[in-house]
Amino acid sequence: MNYAELLQSIQDFTENNETTFVAEIPTFVRQAEELIYRSVMLPELRKNVTANVTINNPYVARPSDFLAPFSFAVVDGSSNYNFLIEKDVNFMREAYPNQSTSGLPKYYSEFDGDVTSPSSHGNFIVAPTPDATYVVQLHYYFDPPSIVTSSTSWLGDNAEQALLYGSLVNAYIFMKGEQDVLAMYKEKYDEAMSRLLVLGEGRLKRDNYRDGQPRMDM
Repeated sequence: MNYAELLQSIQDFTENNETTFVAEIPTFVRQAEELIYRSVMLPELRKNVTANVTINNPYVARPSDFLAPFSFAVVDGSSNYNFLIEKDVNFMREAYPNQSTSGLPKYYSEFDGDVTSPSSHGNFIVAPTPDATYVVQLHYYFDPPSIVTSSTSWLGDNAEQALLYGSLVNAYIFMKGEQDVLAMYKEKYDEAMSRLLVLGEGRLKRDNYRDGQPRMDM
């Protein structure tokens, strides 16, 4: 299902092509995508990137499309991958109160987010502070472009029921539609999301090096 087909289906299901309603459909779709992507994380939504941590600098910039970490590793001078343990920033401050304490990093945390400045997407912090320049590899879940702007998407191709019924729930709430119809759309959405979870069950992990159980937050 591409965006043009989704747009038409929403209008057909709701029997509503009023101008204001149609203008709001992109919002309904984006909200549905956001809920799906934050409810179940799929292997198809993973990326790998490499960067450098530099001597005496514990900060590493997050990718612009970063959503959640899967694993974070430092490559040492012998080309060995050393997977870092995810910790809270407070733990790292307590364990290494002096930032000048240096060595091969053992821990990482998300230090700040996108709100730091319009051009920044936040940073990770590692501890101890690097005692040399190291290559780091981040395996992470990313926020893909919306089907609204890209015309096609993985959800549209592989989970169209979840995308359609999620969008219809938002559309029907906007319309202040009948509660029994809204309940039916919600039930269809929940069924589609359950199938989507099963599709990736056993492979969906927050930090694959640390957590062994798939999860869905709904």
